[in-house]
Amino acid sequence: MDGMLSQEEIDALTGGGAATATAATASSMTLTDAERDAVGEIANINMGTAATTLSTLLNHKVTITTPKVSYVTINEISAQYDKPCVFIHISYIDGISGNNVLILKEHDVKVITDLMMGGDGSNTEGELTELHLSAISEAMNQMMGSAATSLSSMLDKKVDISPPTASVVDLNDSIDDVDVSNFLSGELVQVAFSMRIGDLVDSQIMQLYPFDFARDLYQKFASETEAYQEEETSQAVQPSQSSAPAEADGFAVGQNAAMPEQPMMQAQPQMQQPYAMPAPNVNIQPAQFQPFNAGVSPLMQQENIDLIMDVPLEVTVELGRSNKSIKEILDFSPGTIIELNKLAGEPVDVLVNGKFVAKGEVVVIEENFGIRITEITK
Repeated sequence: MDGMLSQEEIDALTGGGAATATAATASSMTLTDAERDAVGEIANINMGTAATTLSTLLNHKVTITTPKVSYVTINEISAQYDKPCVFIHISYIDGISGNNVLILKEHDVKVITDLMMGGDGSNTEGELTELHLSAISEAMNQMMGSAATSLSSMLDKKVDISPPTASVVDLNDSIDDVDVSNFLSGELVQVAFSMRIGDLVDSQIMQLYPFDFARDLYQKFASETEAYQEEETSQAVQPSQSSAPAEADGFAVGQNAAMPEQPMMQAQPQMQQPYAMPAPNVNIQPAQFQPFNAGVSPLMQQENIDLIMDVPLEVTVELGRSNKSIKEILDFSPGTIIELNKLAGEPVDVLVNGKFVAKGEVVVIEENFGIRITEITK
């Protein structure tokens, strides 16, 4: 065997080792069909829950379509987002370990922030400020928190995230200063959604996963699914194993003592015959229902509103509102005057549990302020 080259030496001379390494790298940058389907299904369930949370937060209908899973690079994303966009960095700290990035367009962030501040979503002028980033971080915290709860149910383990961080990124420039640039190099798994918020937003959002994180999600999802299927199978088999042996032709099937004189070939057909249990003597009769009274209309019945008369409600009187940036709020000091959006003497708003119900004027009752109702809204 002296003088013969090993396979490693042959690969080193012919370049086969480099080709093998290149093939291994290429395979690591793709997902199998099962992995792609699992990532898409997990993202679909998570973002469905997140859409419900965002709808409650904004008091607007939010619709998120079925996701599409693909592979992209940061250069391809920059071609789609030519204007500054917002990167939401989400880290999983419990249950699963990894990072992903949610990308939103600048206009979408402004609309969501305006709705969260009580506006109608039309205040989208100007540049993104710290107020926008703080508001969208809070919205994403609630959305992805509810998504983590759904993920906990799927994986049957606690899943938790750290508070998301928001950054304004111009994809035409370098992203080296962004705190997520360390795993945005190379090819990534992109999960793209179409998001609609009422008539205000009809846009696309996307999540970016490193391949390792996507595979980790699939493995945990697959192992939990396999464990669930094994449990279902064991529960289905258990009753048949614990059932009592059936009797046929005067002997117990499965007991050799009951057929000492019969050869095995004759007993086998009898063991395969199903045994019909005698039907119990049950008294069966048609169900009796009360006839509907066509003369009674549900709308004409008196509602018993007395049942809720003692439910406490929070009544709030709003003198006016004003929008301030975080910088302006930090500059507050005793004696600072805040200008409101209402004129002096203008009727104040009366809200019950946060819902506008009436207008009124301020009065003084002995030493306390009071409100005289002047108009009830319909």
